[in-house]
Amino acid sequence: MPKEKILVVDDEEDILELVRYNLAREGYQIICVDTGEKAVEKARNEKPDLIVLDLMLPGIDGLQVARALKGDDRTRHIPIIMLTAKGEETDIVTGLELGADDYMTKPFSPRVLIARVRAVIRRHDKKIADDGSNIQIHEISIHPGRRSVTVNNVPVELTYTEFQLLYFLAKRAGWVFTRYQIVDAVHGSDYPVTDRSVDVQIAGLRKKLGACGDYIETVRGVGYRFKEQP
Repeated sequence: MPKEKILVVDDEEDILELVRYNLAREGYQIICVDTGEKAVEKARNEKPDLIVLDLMLPGIDGLQVARALKGDDRTRHIPIIMLTAKGEETDIVTGLELGADDYMTKPFSPRVLIARVRAVIRRHDKKIADDGSNIQIHEISIHPGRRSVTVNNVPVELTYTEFQLLYFLAKRAGWVFTRYQIVDAVHGSDYPVTDRSVDVQIAGLRKKLGACGDYIETVRGVGYRFKEQP
């Protein structure tokens, strides 16, 4: 039985072939493209199970590709591994906020990439299986199936990571979680992250929720929790 379909996006022919060869040896079905425009088109038409995405691309770059795919109902569910020479913390934070499921820097080990691919697909399959019911808490309605959020019946646009973060905290209102527990729940235990990136995501989520952002409470010296209903 054929394995999952993977879309590989890179403008360097040798890197594209290296990734294609190693993943194909593992039995994955591989689609290769070398521009951001082709990546968006193929993702929408082929519906791959995972995307390995370079950031530095001709035309629209990898971050723009991720933004387009995560903002489209047809492709927002597809997990993304960013594979790039850009390894600064700001790049990792941006990738997180756009919904990347993992982030690898070049040069890379093909064996590590294969392990990351397996881990992301496994986490994604588990996330689908674990998708719970709708949550109504305070003035906020969260619909995991539609990946939509409303505050006082007004839709709120969230990034992939912001939605996962809100759903995780609201589902366990009153519980306190450390930053790394939050990352483990949203992205997996081997995800590259810093304390600062979690704080940035929380700040962005609070801002988008408006007055309801105050329900996400900071517990000094520990982490965050979502305020329980009285």
